[in-house]
Amino acid sequence: MAAIETNTEDLLARVDDGVAVVTMSRPERRNALSGPMLDAMARVLSQLEVDDDVACVVLTGASRAFCAGGDVKGMAQRSSGGGSGWFDESIHRQRLQQRATAGKLWEMPKPTIAAVGGPAAGAGLSLALACDLRYMTASAVMTTAFAKVGFAGDYGGIWFLSRLIGSAKARELYYFSDRVNAVEAERLGLVNAVFPDDTFEADVMARARQIADGPRIAYRYMKENFNRSMNGDLFECMDMEAAHHIRTGQTDDHKEAALAFTEKRAPVFRNR
Repeated sequence: MAAIETNTEDLLARVDDGVAVVTMSRPERRNALSGPMLDAMARVLSQLEVDDDVACVVLTGASRAFCAGGDVKGMAQRSSGGGSGWFDESIHRQRLQQRATAGKLWEMPKPTIAAVGGPAAGAGLSLALACDLRYMTASAVMTTAFAKVGFAGDYGGIWFLSRLIGSAKARELYYFSDRVNAVEAERLGLVNAVFPDDTFEADVMARARQIADGPRIAYRYMKENFNRSMNGDLFECMDMEAAHHIRTGQTDDHKEAALAFTEKRAPVFRNR
C-alpha cells in the first residue's frame, strides 16, 4: 500500500493492490467540501487517471460520513461578494473545480466507485452520482439538500440523477430535498448494493479488487461506450461498439481469456 501526497489533511489518498482510495477527510464537518480538498481532489484524480498501477478509483469519506456537500456553516461566516470581478471569477473557478472532480470521476477511462459509508448530501451526493458504481451502508442516507439552503444545485447532480432514475423522480428529490435511506436508494437504483455497516469497507474493496484484477483495456472501452451512449444516436453507438469490440479482441487479455475458457480455469489478465 502506497500513500499519495495530497498537500492537505482534508483529503487522503492511497493505492492498494491496483485500487486507489481517495478519502474526503473533514470528519468534524461531516467531510464538507473545502477549497484545499477540492484542489487536492482535482490534482489526485488527474494523477490517478494516467497511473498504470491504478485500475479502479474508490471515493469515500472519513469516519461515519461520506460528504455533507458545501460547508454551509463556513459560507454563513464569510461575507458574500468582493470586487467588481468577483461574480464572474467565482463562476469560472467553480466550473473548473466541477470539471476536475465530478467531471473527472465520470470521464476518466477507469471504473470509479463511491463508497457511501454515511450521509451524502448536496455536492457530496453529486460526487457519488458521478461515479460508475455506488455502494452504501445500511445506515447511510442520501439527500440533494440544495432546496433547504436556497441553492439550485451543482457538480452535475441534476444531470447524473436524471439519467439514473428519470427526470420526474429526480425533480422531486431536488424540489423537496427528502432524505433517502438505503432501502429506498437501492429500490430507486441510486446504489448498486447495500452492505452491512461492519463489513462495508471490506465488501467495497472486494468489488474494487475484482475490477482491478479484470481486463483493464476492455473496461476502458466499456466505460467510453456507456458514457457516449448517454447522448448518442443508436447507430453511432453500435458503430463505436463494433470498433471497440474488434479492438479488444486483438488484446492478449482476450486471447488469454479465450484460452482459459477452453481450459476451464480463471483467466490471468496482464493489461495488454
